[in-house]
Amino acid sequence: MRILVIGGVAAGPKAAARARRLLPGAGITIVERGGLISYAGCGMPYFVSGQIRDFDELFTTAYGIKRDELYFAKEKAVRVLTRTEATAIDRKKKEVAVTSLETGEGYTLPYDKLVLATGAGPFIPPVPGLDLEGVYRLNHPEDARKVAAGAAGAKEAVVMGAGLIGMEAAEALLKRKMGVSVVEMKDQILPAVLDPDLAALLAYRLEETGLEMFTGRKVLRLEGRDRVTGVVTDQGTLPADLVIVAVGVRPNVELARHAGLTIGETGAIAVNRRLETSDPDIYAIGDCVENRHLVSGRPVYIPLASTANRQGRVAGDNLAGIGSAFEGVLGTSVMKITDWNVGRTGLGEEQARALGYEIECAVNAGHDRTHYYPGHDNVIIKLVVEKQSRRVLGLQGIGQGDVVKRVDVAAAALRFGATVDDLAGLDLGYAPPYNTPIDPLQHTANIVRNKLDGVAETVTARELHDLLASDGDFVLLDVRTPDQFRYRRIDDARTLQVALGDLRDHLQDIPREKPVITICALGSRAWEAERILAGAGFRNVKFVEGGLQGWPYDTD
Repeated sequence: MRILVIGGVAAGPKAAARARRLLPGAGITIVERGGLISYAGCGMPYFVSGQIRDFDELFTTAYGIKRDELYFAKEKAVRVLTRTEATAIDRKKKEVAVTSLETGEGYTLPYDKLVLATGAGPFIPPVPGLDLEGVYRLNHPEDARKVAAGAAGAKEAVVMGAGLIGMEAAEALLKRKMGVSVVEMKDQILPAVLDPDLAALLAYRLEETGLEMFTGRKVLRLEGRDRVTGVVTDQGTLPADLVIVAVGVRPNVELARHAGLTIGETGAIAVNRRLETSDPDIYAIGDCVENRHLVSGRPVYIPLASTANRQGRVAGDNLAGIGSAFEGVLGTSVMKITDWNVGRTGLGEEQARALGYEIECAVNAGHDRTHYYPGHDNVIIKLVVEKQSRRVLGLQGIGQGDVVKRVDVAAAALRFGATVDDLAGLDLGYAPPYNTPIDPLQHTANIVRNKLDGVAETVTARELHDLLASDGDFVLLDVRTPDQFRYRRIDDARTLQVALGDLRDHLQDIPREKPVITICALGSRAWEAERILAGAGFRNVKFVEGGLQGWPYDTD
């Protein structure tokens, strides 16, 4: 069998390596238009920041061998043609026309099975000044090398785009001790990862580390004669002697489109469960492919390295006739920015509502480990659940504690269609260095269960903020200790402080005719106070989800 793979970054080499293990006698060729192959694209921000000092580490195996043409020839018996561009597919002849970018020579390569792993390219916004010196992208290792070199003398950087790549780039530049501003056209950071509430909280915390966030701003042009000096937005100009453009990617589908292969509704290549295109002899994998969302069942385009590698294995199986299936994706994404961990899986609140789900949500703040164990930290988790079926639809989390562990547990639960009750009943491991006796993920599930069962009513941080800005008549009951209240509080004439342990002795001090909103540091004491007041006959009591830990606004 002659197997031809177009694309040599992640998915393509994975498919080739898997096919080689299963088909020792096959002829396998990878065509890659760039000069570098099988590189760790996700490691590029860490090279820019200086955490990875040797550029070649982005291409090296765990046992120290560089993944280049010689490596693939010797260890995988795979021929790799770098600096070679595939220009056309002749499906009738089963040939691919290629051109050597070194010599200009054109020729054809035959195939029995073809794998398209053409990836994605950066979206280039129609903004004047992108050709100025000091303006970079971060989509290829050579980009990372250029950014690292350019950052050596820079003092003020602007990152255009607050997605995953943009935020990782911002952190990398911040580590190089320069002023960093992030400009995002949408009204929040990480719009494809977080709902607005958690995004607002994360942005608030990140600004405390020195990052400046400018959301809801459109970049009009870049200023400078030869070198960039500023970024002009519709709300003012930001000084910059270094700019990174990270406003998203688009799937590379031109080769597939010209070959007559079906392009999906998201603009990426349509494939079936076996990752076959509309031509059964042509597979497509990685960032050029449209996938099915495992919760909604809808087509989605979510380019991720984890998906590309998993699809490479599935394609390799099917090339060998094993018959593996790639069922779809949850969009599980995680990242680290400064000392904050961020993650999501499944549907967000806004996505779920837009798709027509009737949902219940909860935000919970807690500790990632027992409060008495050294090094514990906070996590803030948001859970989205379908009301009628109680099925878990998605989870998001941020925090300086271990968020990723909770995201991964939720991803497994979503994969198997778990309900919120299933999630709460999982038998998770506990020891003080690793967890709390009830995991914060399960605490969040219990809040949702309480809301669904009618034993808890809540307000979000945003809802309380809007109430405080109004002249509404209510009581904000802070049930923390007096010392905690003095240290940090919401200063409002409607605020009343009564410690939880004293609440039953001070019921007469709380107006029964007014709505009462209880608040504490994390939310658990506030819910306890709600139940005490409800048991004492108070009719209109709610607690603030996430407490002050989840409050993305200024306090006194």
